[in-house]
Amino acid sequence: MKMRWRKMMGLLLLCVLLVTVAACGSKEAAPSGENSGSNTENSSEGNNAALKDIKVVLDWTPNTNHTGLYAAVDQGFYKAEGLNVEIVQPGTGGADTMVASNEVPFGVSYQESVTQARTQGVPLVSIAAVIQHNTSGFAAPVDRNIKSPKDFEGKTYGGWGSPVEEAVMQSIMEGEGADVSKVKNINMGDADFFTAVKRDIDFAWIFYAWTGIEAELRGEPIDMLYVKDYSEALDYYTPVLVTNEQTIQNDPELVKAFLKATSEGYQYAIEHPEEAADILIKAVPDLDKDLVLASQKWLSPKYQDDAPRWGEQKQEVNPLDTTMEGELEELLEVVRKMHEVLVEAGSPSIISQIKIAHSPSGFSMDTLTEKYR
Repeated sequence: MKMRWRKMMGLLLLCVLLVTVAACGSKEAAPSGENSGSNTENSSEGNNAALKDIKVVLDWTPNTNHTGLYAAVDQGFYKAEGLNVEIVQPGTGGADTMVASNEVPFGVSYQESVTQARTQGVPLVSIAAVIQHNTSGFAAPVDRNIKSPKDFEGKTYGGWGSPVEEAVMQSIMEGEGADVSKVKNINMGDADFFTAVKRDIDFAWIFYAWTGIEAELRGEPIDMLYVKDYSEALDYYTPVLVTNEQTIQNDPELVKAFLKATSEGYQYAIEHPEEAADILIKAVPDLDKDLVLASQKWLSPKYQDDAPRWGEQKQEVNPLDTTMEGELEELLEVVRKMHEVLVEAGSPSIISQIKIAHSPSGFSMDTLTEKYR
């Protein structure tokens, strides 16, 4: 189990390092490109060209993680880039499947899902961090008395069936001298947290900006264990915007236009949280207005946080586990193939930001920079 955890975390860090693209933050430095069809209009033509219809699929029901997308629609930022964007909810296969199969060009996902997809050969690429720091963690009603990962022992966890869940749980429990095998796991799927904890689970993995804020409004106090508080390595990007490798290679101008407008949407939400909340409520009137407003006020400062621009994804890596040799070579090959088109499309160079002093496959910062910069 320990080896599996080390491998998973190494891959997680590697994906944050290599398979992410710094997102656009200004008109001068808009990130790079994607594909959704051969009839893409040049974004520079803006309103002078027919609008291109595209879809972006959410990871879950609409919430404040998605406000920037709705703001970009409402404020006309997409139209200014020649795009008519429809925001849709995921089908039974989920957002990752829809993007990976080119059913839609863009989606909302999680870095842990991208990591798992990459190891399985699925061509997902993270192109922007929606939130700069990880606001997710394990939450439990206070009457379960879960104050630390040690308290997970003997409790029932409600998850969604991803191997990343157990890997992260094992990591933070081992740091407390606890045994992950003493946790009972139940797949709760999309079940509501507040309903589930009243039935058969004790704790679950949530985003505080939505479920945590809802707990406050309900007057149902929870104990929240943010995963990033137990390891810097767990302060990864989640959620993220994703696309397909093919889209990047075949239609970089589409990605550039989409990210430029999306960045403006999130910047609007950062600067105008109350107005942005109203936009989300208007677009999705079934949402709880009080929850949306409270969540938006809590989350808006966290979209960009300490990054120089919204969407930025930094590359930071530790020496890599030698058990990852095959996966490393595969991922580096992806980076090599994508590098030229990403830079041409306006994204900061991936290779120039890689800080690997050593890797088990013999690649190094110097050799990569020389050949692909």
